[in-house]
Amino acid sequence: MSKLSSLAVLPILFIAATLANTQTDEANKQLAHDIFKELIEINTTDSVGSTTVAAEAMAKRLIDAGFPQSDVAVLGPNDRKKNLVARLRGTSAKKPVLLIGHLDVVEAKPEDWSTDPFKFVEKDGFFYGRGTQDMKNGDAIMTATLIRMKKEGYRPDRDIIMALTADEEGGNFNGVDWLIKNHRDLVDAEFVLNHDTGITTEKGKLPEFGVTATEKLYADYQLEVTNPGGHSSIPVPDNAIYHLSEGLARLARYQFPFELNSVTRTYYEKMSAVEKGQRAADMKAILKNPPDQAAIARLSKDAIDNSTMRTTCVATRLAAGHANNALPQRAQANVNCRIIPGHTSEEIRLALIKVLADPKIAVRWLGPNRQPQEHGSDSQSYPPPKLLPEVFKPLEQVVQAMWPGVPVVPEMSTGATDAVYTNAAGLPTYAIGGTGIERDDIRAHGKDERLAAASFYEGLDFYYRFLKAVTSPAN
Repeated sequence: MSKLSSLAVLPILFIAATLANTQTDEANKQLAHDIFKELIEINTTDSVGSTTVAAEAMAKRLIDAGFPQSDVAVLGPNDRKKNLVARLRGTSAKKPVLLIGHLDVVEAKPEDWSTDPFKFVEKDGFFYGRGTQDMKNGDAIMTATLIRMKKEGYRPDRDIIMALTADEEGGNFNGVDWLIKNHRDLVDAEFVLNHDTGITTEKGKLPEFGVTATEKLYADYQLEVTNPGGHSSIPVPDNAIYHLSEGLARLARYQFPFELNSVTRTYYEKMSAVEKGQRAADMKAILKNPPDQAAIARLSKDAIDNSTMRTTCVATRLAAGHANNALPQRAQANVNCRIIPGHTSEEIRLALIKVLADPKIAVRWLGPNRQPQEHGSDSQSYPPPKLLPEVFKPLEQVVQAMWPGVPVVPEMSTGATDAVYTNAAGLPTYAIGGTGIERDDIRAHGKDERLAAASFYEGLDFYYRFLKAVTSPAN
């Protein structure tokens, strides 16, 4: 992997000129706000929602702003799962850049929330609603930024393509995968900027600007115990629920082995110079050969560090029994795993079998279309792409202008994104966004999802500066 310090230097005067006078005015803030509100209030869940409605709404905004209809397309495999692809034409001096973001959101039960998850609620300095963190904020910022550039008459040195897509969070019609397979010409680019990310703040301060350079492999497993069942008045110890729950308890106590790769090792090297006290010492200690086990144990108490240092598997759904007065004939659980790059879903399936330690618990990988399979995939997560200077040098300049002294740090996402499709297609992908979320207030996929209003507008300001720096002619 290339070192940030070895990146080619762009002309300093050019960068300074690019960053000058880029403060987002009230009109552009209002535009982004209105787009954000519109997207939140369009239900795009897999169960009852429609990404098509959201894609068409954004297409209308772009066309109303002056984009030719020929450069705005809404297309997809069916009526509910369409995607938006839009292009801001440049000079074509360089190959295009592709911006990606998903329109779909995870399910939300209104009865669990203090607000309506599909209403854009503004209170106490926050925007509430499903998708405020993951990731309609990014969709709104990208759309508003392209509209602003179009109205300014800006001509980038490369076409800027934006794809807002379906089924990243779930469903059978992933938009990025579908576009690459069916309309590669519409999304072909030199590199990809994935907005499915944010920056993590701690008590309002930004310790580092993280860039996702690799990510874990996503996998679901179906755990199942079957039993003849019987009348509940004659209980027997061979109960399907007991077998499953005891196996899950063993899984809850298990930790997968500690493991670092080139990206996470670089992350801890850089962060050990930023952090202080015991945490900084522990980061340095886990880099030793052999790593310090006590330091690993201390860092593992932090959920994010724990997920960064190892594969994680957690039970997310349970179903059992068919009647209140009958012994269960079937008990099932879904276990969701985020796998360190270099390992396969089949390796982890076999590991789960050992951890559960009960031959009555069948472990099946949920493959394409979520069909249970007796053997997992043998595919590994993609290798980290090189850190391209045309992306990282402008990024460092913009970060230093907005957050002086904050280092740009490559990271591994502990989740999973559509980068799995773009990287596999040979399109180097980097997850970059400037919207800050407090470390102890990460509510993506959870109830009362929210985003600080000030953070949203700061992310809007950042993205305009960054995208302009990446696409402005250097000469």
